[in-house]
Amino acid sequence: MNVLIILIATLLGLFSFVNGILMTFYPETWYWLIPGVPERGSFNQHFVRDIGIIYQLIGIAFIYGALFKKNSVDLWLIPTLWLVGHAVFHIWEIFVGICNPEAFIEDFAGVTLPALVAIMLTYLTHKVGKNA
Repeated sequence: MNVLIILIATLLGLFSFVNGILMTFYPETWYWLIPGVPERGSFNQHFVRDIGIIYQLIGIAFIYGALFKKNSVDLWLIPTLWLVGHAVFHIWEIFVGICNPEAFIEDFAGVTLPALVAIMLTYLTHKVGKNA
């Protein structure tokens, strides 16, 4: 695994973990801080905290996989699937008219981009591992 993949995985892990910490310990602050979230429904601290725990686990998986390269694909597969599912759900909301098309731009950095990065990391690491 090359240094760039390790760096990107670590950054994705840190971003996810910090996001999860904010969601878990400061759910209302997170709710009002993130653009587009209040437009999707009323504040529910339990729901925000539940998802925050998921983001913390995703962060731990990507950081751990960056540190222990032998298990990185195994550690990253399920978190990647969750991130992709989350992104697809946000895109589906636009297609069915729940959200306006501007929501795609608003969500891109925090929802779609992490999913794309996770796919890239998992694929490239799996490909390199098979050819090693």
